[in-house]
Amino acid sequence: MTTRRAFLAATTATLAMPFLNKRAMAAETINIQIGSSHPTNNIWVWAMQNVLQPEVNRLLVEAGGNYTVKWNTNYGGTLYKFKDTRAAVRDGIVDIGMVGTVWEGSAMPLQNVSYFTPFANSDHNLVIDIFDRLTDELPELRAGWTDQNMVHLSSLVTDSYDVYSNFPINSFDDLKNRRLNAPGTSANWLIDTGATPVNGALTTYYTDIQTGVSEGALSFASGIHPTRVYEVAPYLTRVGLGSMYFGGIGVNKTFFDRQPEEVQAAIREAGRITSRRHGEYVTERSTNALVEMEAAGLQISELPAAEKAKWAQSLPNVAKPWLDANGPAAATVLKAYFAELNAAGVTPVRDWASEA
Repeated sequence: MTTRRAFLAATTATLAMPFLNKRAMAAETINIQIGSSHPTNNIWVWAMQNVLQPEVNRLLVEAGGNYTVKWNTNYGGTLYKFKDTRAAVRDGIVDIGMVGTVWEGSAMPLQNVSYFTPFANSDHNLVIDIFDRLTDELPELRAGWTDQNMVHLSSLVTDSYDVYSNFPINSFDDLKNRRLNAPGTSANWLIDTGATPVNGALTTYYTDIQTGVSEGALSFASGIHPTRVYEVAPYLTRVGLGSMYFGGIGVNKTFFDRQPEEVQAAIREAGRITSRRHGEYVTERSTNALVEMEAAGLQISELPAAEKAKWAQSLPNVAKPWLDANGPAAATVLKAYFAELNAAGVTPVRDWASEA
């Protein structure tokens, strides 16, 4: 009897093992709130939805499938607007989000170095590579994120800023007595040019130009195309004001630190992959935008190199107020940025680092 009972118990345990193993091996689910202030057709948010999320999923499967993510998406400003991106990620309103450092001049000033150094570089893929690398290597840049309870995952950029206008520009002097939309820091790019900067945003440029509030805008192709500004500003003059580091995808540090190492590694690697794919997507979007706008009547011309130099040299040292306000850390970031440009074989129209 004892033997039979033992046999039955052993048999039952053996039969139950697959079910017990399956239960023991079931993936742990990680809930992640992800969001942005902009819709998913935006060049920055596209990278989050179409690259970061699926890459995290893929990497976790490849790591053994011990963890899976339940994504709770909050795109298009459903939780917060563009002026609150830093606070949303910092405070954990979302776990991962787009952070527009361009709007955070006081809290994250060092991240805005490219906006204070126009005419430096128009290659947006290079800007991504540089800022990914420098954010990892420079304590000054990294602290801009960690001091705000965030971890930088991926760099977000614009394609190069140029001039879209309702009048032709053949020389630097053609800017005189003109009114151009140039919001925020970009207004500095018109100081002493004879042109007047007019505040605004991509959403206002069309009406501003149409109604005579302005006569054009400093902007980039991937932003101008969907807003159809080229209909009222049919001249594009390529001046090479430069590709700008707009911000990054950040993860709340408190959330990140409590995740298993396997999940942290997947999120970090997905961020690196997202940077590269974002650059490719900006190339695709900006190239297609120019082709389509030109077919619709946009007249595209290149400002002669000598005229670009006149514009660049006419500006006061627009980096100086930023340097003065942010001390040695800003100087370190500025010199490191231009050293990276130099190492990549780029010769800026104006070398702001040499004036620091």
